[in-house]
Amino acid sequence: MVTDPIADMLTRIRNAHLALHKEVSVPRSKMKESLAAILKQEGYVDEVSAEGNVIKIQLRYHKGKAAIAGLKRISTPGRRVYVGHSDIPKVQNGLGICILSTSSGVMDGQTAHDRKVGGELLCEIW
Repeated sequence: MVTDPIADMLTRIRNAHLALHKEVSVPRSKMKESLAAILKQEGYVDEVSAEGNVIKIQLRYHKGKAAIAGLKRISTPGRRVYVGHSDIPKVQNGLGICILSTSSGVMDGQTAHDRKVGGELLCEIW
């Protein structure tokens, strides 16, 4: 049984990039679908498709290097991290993104800041 499904998803993506896989499959949930959609929207992955109980994520590479240089889980089941809209961090001085779970849904840090909404800081990606 997985106690932290988001960390499991991020670890699967990280391991697939290190092994230079073209795609990775993760168990399906609404939260993970939202995370994958944000990764596609920001250009970190090529394609996201949900089939049955699985989400298939096509990984993006540029000249043999992964588009995602790093992933970090911030809020964990044992330690939740909440931020207000003015406290949303800049990841790698603006080169990366952070993903928040807000009352308006899952969104990246810049969108949350523009809408002046805070929430749970899920992860950072650069």
